[in-house]
This record gives sequence, structure tokens and C-alpha cells, in this order.
Amino acid sequence: MRFTTYADLFRNPAVRRILILGLIIRIPLWAGNIVLTLHVVQHLDRSYTQAGILEMVYSLALAISGPWRGRRLDRVGLRTSLIPSLVVMTACWLVAPWVGYWPLLILVGVVGLFMIPGFSIVRQVLIGAVPDEQRTAVLSVDSVVVEFSFMIGPILGVLAAVYLPTPVALLICQLACVVGGVVLWIANPSLGIDKADTDAAAGARVRDWLTPAVVAILLICATATVILTGEDLGIVAAMREMGHTSSIGWVLALWGGGSAVGGIVYGALHRHPPAGVLLALLAASTALVALSHGRPMFVLLLFISGVFCAPTITATIDDLSRAVPAGVRGEAMGWHGSALTLGGAIGAPVIGAAIDNNGWQGGFELAGAIGFASAVLGLIAATQRRRAGEADEELAPEGVERAFDPSV
Repeated sequence: MRFTTYADLFRNPAVRRILILGLIIRIPLWAGNIVLTLHVVQHLDRSYTQAGILEMVYSLALAISGPWRGRRLDRVGLRTSLIPSLVVMTACWLVAPWVGYWPLLILVGVVGLFMIPGFSIVRQVLIGAVPDEQRTAVLSVDSVVVEFSFMIGPILGVLAAVYLPTPVALLICQLACVVGGVVLWIANPSLGIDKADTDAAAGARVRDWLTPAVVAILLICATATVILTGEDLGIVAAMREMGHTSSIGWVLALWGGGSAVGGIVYGALHRHPPAGVLLALLAASTALVALSHGRPMFVLLLFISGVFCAPTITATIDDLSRAVPAGVRGEAMGWHGSALTLGGAIGAPVIGAAIDNNGWQGGFELAGAIGFASAVLGLIAATQRRRAGEADEELAPEGVERAFDPSV
């Protein structure tokens, strides 16, 4: 392992700055999400089902906006692409906390369509700020920062909703997201795309770079989110069934801690396992949690499963960034974000039904089974593509080089 790589990364001022900016953007985002749910069920006196519908609308809007917001990044740059987001988000969130449920539903959908592509921006800046050999390590560091922000944001959101009226708490959290976007606009970090890349992106179509390898990466990404959604719901159900409802918070935090440890170790490895292998390990370790008897064993197996969370997502980002031209990286990262969002949207009702019918163990078992089956199919397909590529190479006339195929 090469933990010294991390020291080299933190000596890079561009890396330090964008990681700090990433925290500024992400913490209020997670806080705002939890406050939005509490606002719907407490202030608006609506059901959790209606809160879920609002979250679904928001998620679908994010899934739609990811690719086109990323395409704007590729074609017009960071500052120009952020201006519509800053204007629309400010206007919507100044009004949204003070309206009823149905107007709020519409405003949240509009915000989702114009959401600042913060995750995509941070990762593009990091990729452009380091040499290729440090790319996996710097993306692993970012995955740890994401876990850290995820552990802090909801806590701050709940505190804000407890000590302030939820409309005020919602306004503060969401305008903090806008402030983060303004800071990002002022900093204007380099996305690592030169003019030639931008010109190439202007004429690029999705079908030009959406190879079978890219599709496979996006499917792995979506499946990983199905698993993580299953674990998230399963933790809540398990702790309630075991009579430890008050433990949900620290158990979730410990799960996130396992993910952070896995991200650090993964980034320091000399050789990195493929995303399909990591997905299989994540799925298998998730299914094993269903064998738990009692809280101590549950927490231990959950921590072990958490170790494979961040590496799996990091591997998909790393693989995707290498499988597409630099000029369309923003759009590709947008599709990656959409895959994450859709995986969660699909996974929540499916895993929820499994928990309702078979208890919390059913949620972990189904999530693990879906993930493992997908990983095996993906690895088989990758092997077949590799063999087909080798056969083509052998059949190619002497002196003719085989074109680069990122799926091989």
C-alpha cells in the first residue's frame, strides 16, 4: 500500500481547496434533505408517503438534470453553467418554505432540474488537478469527504429543525447550498478541460462515447445504490425490531465509518480490483448481515460490509473518467449521478417490500442477491468482451493496430 500518496495529494493546493469547497457544498445539501422531510410531516402536517412523493419528484428531477447540467459544464465552463442554477435556486428557496404542499412539490422539482452539479464539479477538478497515477487515490479521498459530510449534514439538519421553525431551518439550509455555489463560482477552479476538449465536446453525441463498457459501469453504479438503499432501510428496520431504535444514528455513523476506512485503503492499493469484483464483495457482505443474531454481531458485519461501499462507487467514477474523452467528462459524470439517483429510487420500494414481507433480514438478502447477480453477469460480459477483443487483435493484419477499446 502507498499511504504516502495521500501526503503528496494534500501538498497539492488545488486538491486541498476543492475538498474544502466540497464540504461547503455537501454538508448543507444533506442537512437540507432531512429538514425538507421534517418540514413536510411537521409543519405541513402531511404523511410520510407524501414526503416520499416529494423526495421522488426531487430525485427524478435530479436524474434528468445530471446529464444536461454536466453537458453545460463541458461546453460553456463552470461560471456560465452555474449562473442559471444560482438564480433559480435562490428564487425557489426564498418562496418554497412558506407555501403549501403542492406548490412546494412543483418548486422542488424545478430546483432539482437546476441543481448545482457539485459532485460532478468536485470530481472533475480533482481528476484534472492530479496525474493519472494519483487519480484513484484522490477520488478515494473525495469518497471519504462525502462520507464525512453525510455524517455531519443530517445531524445539523435535525438540530436546526428542533431549535428553529422548519420553514426557517429549511430556508437557512437551502440558502447555504446557494452560498456554497457562489463560493464555487468565485473560486472558479479548473475543470482540467482545454479548448481542444471543449471543441470536441461541442460536436460529440452521447452515442459517440456511450460504449458497452460505459453502460456496464453505469449499471454497476445503479446496482450499488440499490444495495446501499437496502442497507440503509435494513438498518432502521433491524434496530427497531431488536428494540434499539435509539441506536439507529450511531449504527448508521459506524456504517459510514467502515465505508471511509474502505475508501482510504482502496486508494492506497498498488492494484485496484475492478468495479464488478467490488460490487460482488459489497453484495456478498450485505447478504451476510442477514445472518446476524443480536446487535453486536449485526454492527460488526455491517461495518465489514461498509468497507466495500466507498471503493465500489469510487471504482465506477475512476473507470468512467478513463472510459470517456475529457471533453465529455462532465456529461458522463452527470449520467453517473443519474444512475446513482435512479438506483436509489428503484431500490427503495423493492427493498421496502422485502422488509415488509420477510423482516429486516429480507431487505439485506434481496439487496445482496440483486447485487451479486448483477456483478456476476457483468463480469461474464466483461470477460467475453475481452476475449472478443483478443481474437480481433490476433486476426488483424500484421502492422495494423487495434483501435483503443475502453471495454477491454
